[in-house]
Amino acid sequence: MLNTKKIILVTGAASSGKSEFAEVLAAKTNKTVIYVATAKVDTTDQEWQIKIKQHQQRRPQNWQTFEVSEQLSSTIEQALSSECLLIDSLGTWVANFLILEPSEWKARHDRLLSSLKLTNATVIMVSEETGWGVVPAYPAGRLFRDRLGSLSRQISNLDNTTTYLVACGHILNLSLLGEPLSNYEI
Repeated sequence: MLNTKKIILVTGAASSGKSEFAEVLAAKTNKTVIYVATAKVDTTDQEWQIKIKQHQQRRPQNWQTFEVSEQLSSTIEQALSSECLLIDSLGTWVANFLILEPSEWKARHDRLLSSLKLTNATVIMVSEETGWGVVPAYPAGRLFRDRLGSLSRQISNLDNTTTYLVACGHILNLSLLGEPLSNYEI
């Protein structure tokens, strides 16, 4: 069983197995699992609906599902030590706020980090790994890449956080294999 308070960040490319691995980790906690879906529901997007249905069919029926497109920090703050929040995904949550001005984004960003520091629950976050390809052609794409990359990096460096990279269905524990950049100075 995992510690009472633990943060796990599972990052990787699209369709690499991130969500499936996060689900395995959540099941192993032996806690009440709450699947926190951060997407805004768009019933007109058939491809998205199929992907959501695939995720739902994979999950055990006794898991609760919360649809939380905006109030993620509140959800984390209210979680109990007997619960495991599986948040899928951090990138979708960030995308929900691309229209915010930098100061408004910073307030949301800071509150999320604060909620993670204070929670007594186990929190497993799925996050898309961005920036390994071409520079996005549009300002919104670059803003998404920068906000998500920065937030994932900061979450990865919180106390009691374990970070995994999933690539091509293979899992690397970055917390064991790597060192935080903060260990180095110029």
